[in-house]
Amino acid sequence: QVQLVESGGGLVQAGESLRLSCTASGIHFTTRSMAWHRQRPEQQRELVALITIDGTTNYAPSVQGRSTISRDNVKNTVYLQINKLKPEDTAVYYCATLRGDVWGRGTQVTVSS
Repeated sequence: QVQLVESGGGLVQAGESLRLSCTASGIHFTTRSMAWHRQRPEQQRELVALITIDGTTNYAPSVQGRSTISRDNVKNTVYLQINKLKPEDTAVYYCATLRGDVWGRGTQVTVSS
């Protein structure tokens, strides 16, 4: 079964950190570039960070400098660490293949001020 399962969301206070995880199954993970997206309330989904198969990363300006995307090809897992969280980081965070053919169901992150 092809699926991506996110975890690690929750309610945190502004300034704190969070690490999201996404575990893949049913895909050849090591050959897939991966991405994290988010959808803030009443806004369109946006790309937050991506990591290619060779480990190259890229970030949206809104999280640049306080986020790290990484992958563990043994565990078939991609991570997103966000530091210094802000209330505007409140969103549902989705893991997906960069191609966009496989998506997780999302994990809610809520940042209180």
